[in-house]
Amino acid sequence: MTATAPPAQDNAPGDERLLRTSPLRRLLGRPELGSVVGAAAVFLFFAIVADSFLRASSFGTVLYAASTIGIMAVPVALLMIGGEFDLSAGVLVTTSALISSMFSYQMTANVWVGVGVSLLATLAVGFFNGFMLTRTKLPSFIITLGTFLMLTGLNLGFTKLIGGTVSTRTIADMEGFASAKEVFASQLSIGGVDLKVTILWWFALVAVATWILLRTRSGNWIFAVGGGADAARAVGVPVRRTKIGLYMGVALCAWISGQHLLFSFDVVQSGEGVGNELIYIIAAVIGGCLITGGYGSAIGSAVGAFIFGMTSKGIVYAEWNPDWFKFFLGAMLLLATLLNAWVRKRAEATK
Repeated sequence: MTATAPPAQDNAPGDERLLRTSPLRRLLGRPELGSVVGAAAVFLFFAIVADSFLRASSFGTVLYAASTIGIMAVPVALLMIGGEFDLSAGVLVTTSALISSMFSYQMTANVWVGVGVSLLATLAVGFFNGFMLTRTKLPSFIITLGTFLMLTGLNLGFTKLIGGTVSTRTIADMEGFASAKEVFASQLSIGGVDLKVTILWWFALVAVATWILLRTRSGNWIFAVGGGADAARAVGVPVRRTKIGLYMGVALCAWISGQHLLFSFDVVQSGEGVGNELIYIIAAVIGGCLITGGYGSAIGSAVGAFIFGMTSKGIVYAEWNPDWFKFFLGAMLLLATLLNAWVRKRAEATK
């Protein structure tokens, strides 16, 4: 006699990962949905109030402004998904540029040597942030605020000590400058529109970050760590390695941004970058990242940076007083945060 299993009940609970979801439900569950709606609204607004906003040349300028923020907003978004902050990201960009410039000039070396030394030094700062965070258990706000202050002082102190002024010396006539500029600060024409190479860097970083988050084990670790470090550690997630890697990712992108800064203008002011870290965080939050961690996307950070670029340049094209820019940026931050919260609640309600 053989036993037969009873027929499955239609209302039996199953693994939610195997349940089919409607396209609308999946759409509502995307963290960048609110920022996409906001980007469309900002685009339509400036298209109406600024006649020159829709020109092809203007679009290239908007994309460039967005890319300079977006390159850093991508790793900052991943870091926020992992539940941490980095207040040193803005000045680290300047530190990277200063190291490349001063090392190349003082050592009379090929510019690429300075670029390589800068990469190692910048990654070391990222490792320091992650290591101190995981070893001391102090909040990332305190750790990176300390790094921010130290880098700000080092940038100014070393620049004045070595060069006697607050800016670096020109390295435009040194060997390797032209090739480095092609990589980090060149310009190409597509369909009659002049585009900066930073736009390509930005798109590539968004694609890589999205692949990491959605298609790799490391992406699962990032979400798990942001959702709760202790719970993630209990199921075998390498929390320490994940957080150090996230900070080194911020450092890598700071190096890319720093080299663009150097090879675009040839010289670097030691006081640049202060305050930019808040803009990177704002772009990530507008893009759907939660302050509490565990939620967000790289695509959302790109949309947030694009909103920033449209606003900063749209005000100029509309011939408004640029003093109002920070007001609009703050208003967008609040509205985007409220919209993201509403979208998330709607997504949870439909599950």
